[in-house]
Amino acid sequence: MTAVNSALQYLTGQLRQVGLFIALIVIIIFFQITTNGITLAPINVSNLIVQNSYILILAVGMVMVIIAGHIDLSVGSVVAFVGAMAGVMITQWHMPWWLAIIACLVLGGLVGAWQGFWIAYFGIPSFIVTLAGMLTFRGLAQIALQNQQISPFPDEFRALGSGFLPDLGGGTSFLEPLTMVLGVLAAAAFVIAGIKQRSNLKKYNLADEPTAWFVAKLVFTAGLILLIAYLLASYRGTPIVLLVMGILMVGYSAVMANSIWGRHIYAVGGNAHAAELSGVNTKRVTFTLFINMGVLAALAGLVFTAQLNLANPKAGEGFELDAIAAVFIGGAAVTGGVGTVIGAIIGGLIIGILNNGMSIMGVGTEFQQLIKGLVLLAAVAFDVFNKRRAKATLK
Repeated sequence: MTAVNSALQYLTGQLRQVGLFIALIVIIIFFQITTNGITLAPINVSNLIVQNSYILILAVGMVMVIIAGHIDLSVGSVVAFVGAMAGVMITQWHMPWWLAIIACLVLGGLVGAWQGFWIAYFGIPSFIVTLAGMLTFRGLAQIALQNQQISPFPDEFRALGSGFLPDLGGGTSFLEPLTMVLGVLAAAAFVIAGIKQRSNLKKYNLADEPTAWFVAKLVFTAGLILLIAYLLASYRGTPIVLLVMGILMVGYSAVMANSIWGRHIYAVGGNAHAAELSGVNTKRVTFTLFINMGVLAALAGLVFTAQLNLANPKAGEGFELDAIAAVFIGGAAVTGGVGTVIGAIIGGLIIGILNNGMSIMGVGTEFQQLIKGLVLLAAVAFDVFNKRRAKATLK
């Protein structure tokens, strides 16, 4: 009974994170039943990943901005602006596609530096600066395209948004071999990293996670990775953009957990004044944070443009709202200082699965907006409830 009570006590303390996984599972099961199995059909899983990739990329950058206590309302317009410039560079300036990608990423960094300067060194609130950026970069996208659409793009560029890794089976095998190998490697890497992290925590007597729960979490997550790999291998294999997202997720999770910059971001979001007194250069942290957001918004713009094979001045409308919603649904605190990259990815997947499932069921867009709004409100209300419960427990 002691072990059971310990596990229950730990799960109660981790209610926000555990509830997020449970919500994702429940939503998947619900739509799997109501759509007669279409939700987990291999082709739908592949489409789900590809169609939500740019929102997940934006969510990775947005969660870092929100952890630091800021907000970025301009990312949707930056997506349109970078997509527009990619169209101009490739189709009008006849720039090689790979050079255009590099130039657009640099352009995104410059956009982030522009906004970061006003926020970090001029002291203007991020809400105002990025609201101005939303209007400015939308206007620049329309100017660059002269309110026209540009298409088509080279196949190599389009592969970034809708291409797949090579099929090592030559199209004759039941399961695409490379995808299964990548899935097994990813599951093994997750298990090894989890065991190593727990071992380090136990070395300093910091591991409070019950062993049974730790093992169950590892087995479940590794099984989920293998299931996704199996479903993808049953269709066309691994989307290139999934590989990009995987690198971003692993890389930024490591940065936020282990790097000095990541710890400073949490410190600034927790208490900027205290962080500054502790020697953290809060202005530099904020400035580099928005440069990073600009680069990721540019990447999302490239992925979206490549996926549609079209540069559109209206691209990216509402993307900032979906990214912000993904971050808050994924467990980030409204006041800053709390959040994870993995949580933002899960929040983005929840939104993507809701959109996908409701579309398959034929739910109108007006009701889709209503439901997503209520889900976002419930997630933030749940966060506030947990904080109040924690304060009451301390008293």
